[in-house]
Parts: sequence; C-alpha cells; structure tokens
Amino acid sequence: MSFSTSTSGEEPRISASRPAHLLRALFAQNKRGLLDYLTRRVGRTDAPDLLQETFVRFLQHERSEAVADPPPFLQKIAVNLARDFTRRRKIEAKHLAFGEIPEDARSEEALPDARLEAAGQWRLLCAAIESLPPRCRQVFVLYMRDGLTLGEIAGRLGISRNMAQKHMRLALERCWAALE
Repeated sequence: MSFSTSTSGEEPRISASRPAHLLRALFAQNKRGLLDYLTRRVGRTDAPDLLQETFVRFLQHERSEAVADPPPFLQKIAVNLARDFTRRRKIEAKHLAFGEIPEDARSEEALPDARLEAAGQWRLLCAAIESLPPRCRQVFVLYMRDGLTLGEIAGRLGISRNMAQKHMRLALERCWAALE
C-alpha cells in the first residue's frame, strides 16, 4: 500500500510497503485496546480522533515496514499523542478564560412546552424501535447503543455487511417516519 503526495508541504507523505491486508489486520487487532486506553486518557469524544492519528503517524513513519513488533510501537505513539493532547488542553484552559456567564444568559433548562414535545417524540421513537422486526431492531441497538460498526455487527450476528446496512436503513427510515 503506498500513498504518495507532492512533497511541497501540501499534504503529508504516507508510504507503507506492508500489504493492505496486513495493515487492516493490524488495525483490527489493536483498535479496541488503543481506543480504550485513549478514552481513559482523553475522554470518549476525542479518543477516536487520536486513534486515527495513531495509525496515520504509524503509516507516515519512514520505516514502518521495519518495525518488528508494531503493537508496542502503536502504543507508544498513542501514549505520546495522549500526553501532547492533555498538555495542549491544559495550556488552552490556562490561556482561554471565558469568564462568568452573563446574568441575562438563557437558562439551559428547557421550557415546559419543549420538554413535553421532547417526551412525546421520545415515546414515538421508542414505539417505532419496538415495532421493528427483531433482527432489524438488534442491528439498530448494537449500532446506536453499543457503538459497533456495521462490519462488527455483521460479524457478531453472522450476516453480511450489506444485510446489516439494509437493516439499519430500514430502522432509520421508520424512526424518521415516526417523528414526522
């Protein structure tokens, strides 16, 4: 696998002589552990971005194909990224003070009408989910609640990725229809 861009500083140069299937396997074997580590260090919101950056940096490494044991190398990259991220956040917090919230600022508590409307929409959405065919509902819940990818769901349920997509599409169509 080789990605090359101009060296004029426009885009990073990515070059990896490892075959694509080995890189996919390396990602599949290490993503969960690295994501768990990064989530503990930087939080759920920023961890996926740092996970992606970990693998990008691995691919950008001039001699990534010469790394005998990639998982510890990936872990070291993730540790460094998390450390840099935390340091950057501390500096930002120190220098970016937003001050007090103005007294005339809007309340974050929803107005009673908005709360009633949201509760009604929630009931409609729950009813739509409950009315889904069992396998379709299972795919939807694994995707939305557990955060699995369609590929992971397909593997777990023993169906094709295409079928998982079809189930997800049907679930989303029915949910949107219930809210209209």
